[in-house]
Amino acid sequence: MFNKKKKIVIAIDGFSSCGKSTFAKAIAARLGYIFIDTGAMYRSVTLYALEHGAIQNGIVDEDALVALLDDITITFRFNPMRGASDIYVNGDLVEGKIRTIEISNLVSPVSSIGKVREKLVAMQQQMGASRGVVMDGRDIGTVVFPDAELKIFMTADPKVRAERRYAELTAKGDKVSFDEILENVVSRDHADMNRAISPLRQAEDAIVLDNSHMTVEQQMEWFDNQYRRVIDNL
Repeated sequence: MFNKKKKIVIAIDGFSSCGKSTFAKAIAARLGYIFIDTGAMYRSVTLYALEHGAIQNGIVDEDALVALLDDITITFRFNPMRGASDIYVNGDLVEGKIRTIEISNLVSPVSSIGKVREKLVAMQQQMGASRGVVMDGRDIGTVVFPDAELKIFMTADPKVRAERRYAELTAKGDKVSFDEILENVVSRDHADMNRAISPLRQAEDAIVLDNSHMTVEQQMEWFDNQYRRVIDNL
């Protein structure tokens, strides 16, 4: 169906709760590429900081967090039961722990710290050096891989994104309110777009995908067309 001999980097940026990771995982499986969830990497650093005293009462101690960075090793391992990769910190599985509302509320200030971004961007660039990767996040097409052959910027209506996140959390048994989730979505948008270092921006050569009212099948059909266009022009 596809010419898979030409390996490229696919960069997927966009707002929180747009389904970037789900979309990226599906693309990686379709092409036989490696999927790298950069958002999970920042969440993992946030969790480590929280567990090691660098975040207390919702306040991030930047100096304490930076001092912990050299102690953090992040790896991805494929989980055949899920058909996706799980994330580990120093060999410990943290996939479930990083998806809570507490981590969601803390990850933006952590990801705005220059030293944190410097460490994780270097790790991400190393992971994608051989091409054949799908990477999603906030600054993949602008900072991590500005030379990516295919850049996609995902967006959706905030209320639609909040509904998706609410359904995801309640399905796992988390007791959260829709208003709390919507507030988190809106505040994260503001924080991501206004942080001093690597703010969320649409790359000039990125293609916008607004999936507010698209099914998964429609999104994949859209992707197939964009992928073919890029591969045919290499």
